[in-house]
Amino acid sequence: MRILTGLQPSGKLHIGNYFGAMEPAILLQSQGDAYYFIANYHAMTSLHDGPALRANTHELAIDFLACGLDPAKAVFFRQSDVPEVNELAWILSTVCPMSLLEKCHSYKDKVAKGIASNHALFAYPVLMAADILLYDSNLVPVGKDQKQHLEVTRDLAVKINEALGETVLTIPDVLIKEESAIVPGLDGQKMSKSYNNTIPLFGEEKPLRKTFMKIISDSTAVEDPKPTENSTILALFKLFASEFEYQAMVESFQSGGLGYGHFKQQLWEAYWNYFAPMRQRREEILADPGYVNEVLTQGAEKARATASNVLDRIRKATGLSC
Repeated sequence: MRILTGLQPSGKLHIGNYFGAMEPAILLQSQGDAYYFIANYHAMTSLHDGPALRANTHELAIDFLACGLDPAKAVFFRQSDVPEVNELAWILSTVCPMSLLEKCHSYKDKVAKGIASNHALFAYPVLMAADILLYDSNLVPVGKDQKQHLEVTRDLAVKINEALGETVLTIPDVLIKEESAIVPGLDGQKMSKSYNNTIPLFGEEKPLRKTFMKIISDSTAVEDPKPTENSTILALFKLFASEFEYQAMVESFQSGGLGYGHFKQQLWEAYWNYFAPMRQRREEILADPGYVNEVLTQGAEKARATASNVLDRIRKATGLSC
């Protein structure tokens, strides 16, 4: 079984990235042939600052490694180090109906939120499909918001196979961790860099603590019971706490007598303790300046070897090569 997932270096990673894609990927790296990449081509749909993209790419690599990605178990690489992905994206685009892309919720949602519309943003699912299909991926762990894009990937793989009359592309399955598929942000919406409502994975203690105090809550008085339904605080606390701790907070909500500031402080402490081992590993990585580039270079060599074999097969089937 080959497992694949990617993360965009469009800004600092947040806990939605971790629980939606990183944690499932890390847990799966011992259960198959894992390919994990930094999607820097995708980041260019919204980021057009070269130094910023380069820095974000490096920071993402550090964070993913700190959170448990093991280069001895997974092939870890930059998307742009495997240019074959762009050729496959073009091949896929020749069978991709416009109507398929027009139905994608992510594009419409981002444009509605004020993100500039461009061809790359619109055609994002085709490049994502190429990312997946280029490595004969069997399983793709993603956040729930990417489910539709995986359906596009499967559709395009089927269209290519039907057009060529043979199975040249592997049709992947999607893995969504339902209990944390959508992580709420500070405002209760889905956590996203696009919405500026994120909680970073790493950072300085005092600024991060202040971030937790910005979580939007209602005006229920301290002495009154607090509503538990659709509570952002409870939804986030459940990610870090044991079932016993979570139920204790629910009971405290229902009992009244404590303000939201108290619960935010509890949430902050649970978050800070949860990521403590990963912060320590991050410091170790930072102490070895050449380590990250070495990992990515070796990963790119392995990824390209696989990609070249798959693309050669597709080129022969399409008539692009003899």
